[in-house]
Amino acid sequence: MEPSAGLVCVYVAQGQMQAHVFKARLESAGVPVLLRYESLGLVYGFTLDGLGEVGLYVPAALADEARYLLEHPEPLAEGDWAGTSKIPESPAG
Repeated sequence: MEPSAGLVCVYVAQGQMQAHVFKARLESAGVPVLLRYESLGLVYGFTLDGLGEVGLYVPAALADEARYLLEHPEPLAEGDWAGTSKIPESPAG
């Protein structure tokens, strides 16, 4: 997917880690994502002066949905343990 092929930048992340978290969020909702970044930032780990910026591109038809998903994260469902101090027990007994 080329960014010029009907794709729209819906977010600019600061670094690969943040970009991949948001990419996973969108893809889990069925929105395909292309990450675009400068290779120098990836190779050297720069996050300065735009070198660490990562653009998240989605099809133009899904841009509004993607922006909504990024602006309104889902609350944790009952039973989810992420973000709490309670860690689930191992299934091995």
